[in-house]
Amino acid sequence: MEARSVDGIPRGREWQYEPKWDGFRCLLSREGGNVDLRSKSGEDLARYFPEIVAAALKLKADRFTLDGEIVVPQGKGFSFDALLQRIHPAASRVKKLAQETPALYLVFDLLATAGDKQLAKAPLSERRPALEAFAKSHLKGSIFRLSPATASYATAGKWLAQSGGGSDGVIAKRVDLAYQAGNRDGMQKIKKFCSADCVVGGFRYATNKIAGRNVVGSLLLGLYDDDGLLHHVGFTSAIKAQEKPDLTDRLEALIGEPGFTGNAPGGPSRWSTERSAKWCPLKPKLVIEVCYDHFSGERFRHGTSILRWRPDKAPRQCRFEQLKQKLANPMKLLK
Repeated sequence: MEARSVDGIPRGREWQYEPKWDGFRCLLSREGGNVDLRSKSGEDLARYFPEIVAAALKLKADRFTLDGEIVVPQGKGFSFDALLQRIHPAASRVKKLAQETPALYLVFDLLATAGDKQLAKAPLSERRPALEAFAKSHLKGSIFRLSPATASYATAGKWLAQSGGGSDGVIAKRVDLAYQAGNRDGMQKIKKFCSADCVVGGFRYATNKIAGRNVVGSLLLGLYDDDGLLHHVGFTSAIKAQEKPDLTDRLEALIGEPGFTGNAPGGPSRWSTERSAKWCPLKPKLVIEVCYDHFSGERFRHGTSILRWRPDKAPRQCRFEQLKQKLANPMKLLK
């Protein structure tokens, strides 16, 4: 069951609202002594989270299928960077991390039990009470947590406003529909977005030319730390085609070393390619305001979108401290 991105929280009695967790979506199934953890892409996650497998095997219920999210607690919130560390080829490393940073499994749907293997065909209005009864009987005192749900639009609005630290928005689900496996008809997601002023420390050319000339493909964004070093924190490629030629002229006039004086793009990465490592450094003259959804590990996790250029802002004013905010405590939402 997948979610369709929308701009606002839908209203109506047909909707149930839940926090949108920032982790790994996972279907967990147990059949006797066998436990299967399956990602949205169909990948087997069991070897990366042995503590969840072990906890599932300790439950009194020995046949069930749950839909939920795997997260790793850190302080008052959840750490996606710590979660990513768990995807490691070495079993010894996974075992060590499972002990040092154990995961939680946040449950938000029940698709099958020993007594009702066809529960997924029932509407959410029936599945949610069944899940709450299952959680009350089986999940207390374990690494499983029941994700909250509400019919209150006002409560959903508060969750959205307070999202952060591992909860990045709100999920709205149709209570009158069965589990919509493989489509987005029964679920919508609404994210909270923020903005930041960044220095354009470099750029990459696009793969495709316009009118026979090379044009900009993406802008490389930077922020200054307390020591005055400019660190690469992400990128934006949301540049309109008609604006690329003029913007390329503007950028090429500012090409100059070093671009970034702290962390720079193009370092070793399993996702890097020869093309992705090539970039042009710029003198730190341009400031742009971008919209983003996640910032962790001193980077924007996803690509950003352009809000506006900021000629009124000095590059040295673009510092990490502008991204600091009061940390949300999503753990308070869990039972």
